[in-house]
Amino acid sequence: MPDANDKNTTPKTSPRPKLASSLLLRRKRANGEVELLFGRRSTRHVFMPKKYVFPGGRVDATDGYAPLAEELNDQTRSVMTRVLTERRARAAAAAALRETAEETGLILGKPAQDACNFKPPWAPFEAAGAAPNAAPLDVITRAITPPKRPRRFDAWFFTCDVEHVHGSTDLTSNGELEDLKWVSLADRDTLDLPIATHYVIGELETWLKDPARPLRFLKSTRTGPQVETL
Repeated sequence: MPDANDKNTTPKTSPRPKLASSLLLRRKRANGEVELLFGRRSTRHVFMPKKYVFPGGRVDATDGYAPLAEELNDQTRSVMTRVLTERRARAAAAAALRETAEETGLILGKPAQDACNFKPPWAPFEAAGAAPNAAPLDVITRAITPPKRPRRFDAWFFTCDVEHVHGSTDLTSNGELEDLKWVSLADRDTLDLPIATHYVIGELETWLKDPARPLRFLKSTRTGPQVETL
């Protein structure tokens, strides 16, 4: 998951934020407690090594043309298209599905039609006989990296229940995320989390209590970080 913290040299000008997305995949314990899926970023990463994050990453050019089984639900699309084109909103959702499959082995999809046109980035879905499904994704927040950081992201955070996984729910790492594990909301402080991740989890907790509440986002202002309504 992209984050505002970066120890690299501060650039003289602010790079334009790159579109990115992450998925907070959740499940419930028998006692009703909510767990989220986390992974630890590899030490090979320059950006946030060893931090625990959610599956996700930068949106690729091909994500806007992903062979989705179902498009975004009306609520998520309505919120995102206030500031994004419909294609970019679709691409952000597709990237969250693609990155989750690559980094965890979990396929959020529906049985694929024979005519489904899979491109190389979607090979895990083709192997599973499923097409990526954006319909179960609910957007919970957005975070924009502050100016004058070496890496800046316009990151959108989705959530989805594990019941929408197609096939096996066994976790398989591709090396980008290590130590994949389910952690309860109550135990999140046992992980080394980026600052922005604490904010995102807080927004998820608010959403779980009131899914209809207005979407808020984290941005930088002259007086510091500020949360505003989209």
